[in-house]
Amino acid sequence: MVRGNARMLAKLVVVAVAMFGFGFALVPFYYKICEATGINAGGEQSLAKNTQIDASRWVTVEFDANTNGALPWRFAPTERSVRVHPGQLVQVEYEVVNTSTRAIVGHAVPSYGPARAANFFKKIECFCFTPQVLAAGEKRRMPVMFVLDPTMDPAVHTVTLSYTFFESEKGTQDARGNPGRA
Repeated sequence: MVRGNARMLAKLVVVAVAMFGFGFALVPFYYKICEATGINAGGEQSLAKNTQIDASRWVTVEFDANTNGALPWRFAPTERSVRVHPGQLVQVEYEVVNTSTRAIVGHAVPSYGPARAANFFKKIECFCFTPQVLAAGEKRRMPVMFVLDPTMDPAVHTVTLSYTFFESEKGTQDARGNPGRA
């Protein structure tokens, strides 16, 4: 009986170690998937390697804002587009208003057009890095600070930065800050 218990314990320890190793191995896999799909996996916060301004060309950066249909927020860029030199540090703002009677936690997901521009769009500061909590009726301006990497394909003359806000499942609150429905 003791021998059977020892064998079972050994099997359970091997399974636990294998599960830990599998979980540990998923982290680099996750970053590769995010890199391939252009989803922010924390890597967007790094600055462009070459921060010199390429004054010989202009790129128009257009801004777009959307909300998931169920999210009662108004969300829009304060300006529709800017002309920048690659390597130039730029700051723009988006404005968001919670039109509901309860506090809501939202998370913005960025996307880029053309998709190949995503690797050259380096955000330094962005509201998309963390979930945003807006009280009932709250209006807020949120900055985005970015640099277009000067090594971006010279054939790209226009880049679109689009955000879609989704309501976070966790952290939704009513107007008094009490947990509410998700």
